[in-house]
Amino acid sequence: MTTAATEADTVLNAVKGLVPTLRENGQKAEEQRWIPQDSIELLDKAGVFRIATPRRFGGLDLPVAEQARILAEIGRGDPSTGWVASVWVSSAWLGTLFPDRAQEEVFARPDVRVSGGFTPSGTLRPTEGGYLLNGSWRFNTGIRGADWNIAATVLQKEDGTEEEVVALVPASEFSLADDWHTSAASGTGSSTSTAQDVLVPAHRVVGFGEAIFGETPDRTNVGATGRNYGLFAYIMAATVATLLGSAQGALELFLQRVPGRAIAYTAWEDQSAHPLTQIQVATAANKITAARAMESGWLRVLQDRADAGEQPTLEEKAAVRGQGAYAIQLAKEAVETLYQASGASVIQRNVPMQRFFRDIEGFALHGFLLLASNLELHGRVLLGLDPNTPLL
Repeated sequence: MTTAATEADTVLNAVKGLVPTLRENGQKAEEQRWIPQDSIELLDKAGVFRIATPRRFGGLDLPVAEQARILAEIGRGDPSTGWVASVWVSSAWLGTLFPDRAQEEVFARPDVRVSGGFTPSGTLRPTEGGYLLNGSWRFNTGIRGADWNIAATVLQKEDGTEEEVVALVPASEFSLADDWHTSAASGTGSSTSTAQDVLVPAHRVVGFGEAIFGETPDRTNVGATGRNYGLFAYIMAATVATLLGSAQGALELFLQRVPGRAIAYTAWEDQSAHPLTQIQVATAANKITAARAMESGWLRVLQDRADAGEQPTLEEKAAVRGQGAYAIQLAKEAVETLYQASGASVIQRNVPMQRFFRDIEGFALHGFLLLASNLELHGRVLLGLDPNTPLL
């Protein structure tokens, strides 16, 4: 077994042991609209926040499939905690696309937590020593516990032209609004963050296109390092893994809950003995299995390309987007089936199933994950048309 595989198993087994605690803390996370510090510290101790950090900075630098396994396990414990962890891990990996000087700063601590997003709702203006950042970013998952934040923004150049870029900024430079009041994903604390005249050195700003294709200058970790995945394909992979883990968690919760449970207003004293329940649980389980089978395919493609020092092809990136959204749909349908088979008592706040149901319904509404948009993109490429989006 390779060193990476051994290290991955160590982290994975540690996270498996945390699942009951993450699940128990899930209700508290929802109530306080942010993950309990206890959960963060346990994940940190398990090594989760080092899995995407380059080995030269003391990280574990795990392959994408191993990262996916670990993120899925966190999602199995609690969907909102899993979502935040996937953002912190995938955004830390995005930090590896910045110039070496920026990487040295962000990975000064290997167990770094990085938040961020790709909606360019801010501006950068040239100033002495770099740029001044201004703007506000909604739905900034993980910002409340992040060390660094990646802000997509518009660089307004002195010649009057504009360019979409991403800036890497200490999270402490942002002010946070108390505006995260939601019916789903409540525990993610995805508040609005605001920057006002924040100085950003030039080496912490990269072009959006450079990040997408891994073409940032002044960066030594290029080529066949085994970790240069396609940007949006990698983010989709991390997100899907988390939601498939959440669906697995919902299945486990259902299986624990149903034996010996009577079906109200009927003669059935054990719901598990009813043929409809048997069909429902098998349908849900098979949808999760089918989604995982698709996942294994794109994880293999991404790793093969990274090992060869190549970016995924247009067709491969489109397939990851289309299949990823379809896998989320299957996971969502599986949880919906289990929730609907759980009886009226499932709506109680102290029953975890209702939180898993609401969270996965909410996550599936994310603009990057929408089924129709991703199937359209995938279909266009299959038909030989332009994908009509740069976010590939």
